[in-house]
Amino acid sequence: MKIVLLTLGKTSQKNIKEEILIYIKRLSHYTDFELLEIPSLKSSTKLNQSELKKSEGQMIMKSFNNSDYVVLLDENGKSYSSIDFSKKIEKFRLNSFKRVVFVVGGAFGFSDELYSYCNEKLSLSSMTFSHQMVRLFFIEQLYRAFTIINNEKYHHQ
Repeated sequence: MKIVLLTLGKTSQKNIKEEILIYIKRLSHYTDFELLEIPSLKSSTKLNQSELKKSEGQMIMKSFNNSDYVVLLDENGKSYSSIDFSKKIEKFRLNSFKRVVFVVGGAFGFSDELYSYCNEKLSLSSMTFSHQMVRLFFIEQLYRAFTIINNEKYHHQ
């Protein structure tokens, strides 16, 4: 199973980028992982919020394969503890998905089309984080999930 974290725009903050790379390297021991950064629309565009979400949604959907299992990282999604998230990841592996794609949307969220297309929504927190931080938090939680699955000493109860 390949796990993809699809984001709009690049990680620009150097310290966050360095931490992300550390966790991606750690993840490579457990799974095939890819951080897929697609270009964001320029802030100078004359699109309103609805048009911007629609355009971003179309760009995101072009990155999907027909067989992908798509999970939107969304504030209204289901919340999991780290233990429960590890069980979710294990269930994905047992279901033999070729690719599970987790998506971080733009500043204004996802288009209606993307909400209709996705398989589920996941919330990392009821708090709001910067898009830069969400990348790091998600990748760390993914690494934590694999250490839990493998009964390794990373997560403490």
